[in-house]
Amino acid sequence: MMSDEYLVECNIDDDDDEEEEDDEYVKKIHPSPPPPPQFSSTSSLSQVDIRDPCGVNKHLKIEFSDVLAEPASTRSYDRVWVYSGIAFESMRLWGYRCLTALCAVPLSCLCGCLFALLACMHIWCVMPCIQVFHTCLPCVRSLWMSVVNIFITPFCTSVARCCSGIYVVFSKEPTDSGSVLAHLVKHCERLNKGSWSSHSHQVVALCSGS
Repeated sequence: MMSDEYLVECNIDDDDDEEEEDDEYVKKIHPSPPPPPQFSSTSSLSQVDIRDPCGVNKHLKIEFSDVLAEPASTRSYDRVWVYSGIAFESMRLWGYRCLTALCAVPLSCLCGCLFALLACMHIWCVMPCIQVFHTCLPCVRSLWMSVVNIFITPFCTSVARCCSGIYVVFSKEPTDSGSVLAHLVKHCERLNKGSWSSHSHQVVALCSGS
């Protein structure tokens, strides 16, 4: 018998493990292309089942618990509650299916005609008019700005400077013109910080209340 010190352990599966690691490394570097659709394992029905990919009507995911709910203090029989849920879901599903069987095709044709009309109007009427406006409006804008800068702006500036010296004093008690004028002078001195503008015209309007 040989002693245990002369025995050596040998790993028989080392080559297999190295080959598997090499295969995995090659797959990571050069992944295999996906199979064509006709040979893929997933059926085409899974793509048809996704009827709302953009989530347009995701707010219509209504269940029985979203519509009917009983608080803890007011509860019906358990069987009544279960059968009510079954009846609600059944009528919602089959009622929708019956209505769509009758109305889906005509309404889809109507919607298709409507959107076709909208697309035709948008392509052949709306966008050409918008492009015409974009082409003509810069000239109109330049002309209007010239008219504003030449005529309207100087006129408004002159009117504003003429009206800047008008002061209106409202008084409920009848007073003479001297006291009103003195009150006006004090008011103007307070606004002009003590300086009286000699070039502005002072107009006093007396409004006596009843």
